[in-house]
Amino acid sequence: QVQLVETGGGLVQSGDSLRLSCAASGGIFSTHHIGWFRQSPGKAREFVGILNRNGNRSEYSDSVRGRFVITRDEAVSTVYLQMNNLKPEDTAVYYCAAGRWDYREDGFEYWGQGTQVTVSP
Repeated sequence: QVQLVETGGGLVQSGDSLRLSCAASGGIFSTHHIGWFRQSPGKAREFVGILNRNGNRSEYSDSVRGRFVITRDEAVSTVYLQMNNLKPEDTAVYYCAAGRWDYREDGFEYWGQGTQVTVSP
């Protein structure tokens, strides 16, 4: 059974760092690319970044490039989203998803439940 579980969200202050984890099970870690999305209240879910299934290529949205980094630990089938220099506008529910190399939601067939990140001014 495929499952993605995000952890690591919380309340931080502007300028702080936070690392989210996405634990993947069900055999998809080496077969699917892992993307991160986020959704703020009243807004559509938006692409944050993606790491390819080999772990050697990543891309990011303009709003987070240079501040966020996606890495992975193959030994524990986990992908991480390291978020640095957080801003209040980064406040959202963050989701990881597994699928093809895409920036759109419909490119991903498996989704986690989401984890809340709140950045205070």
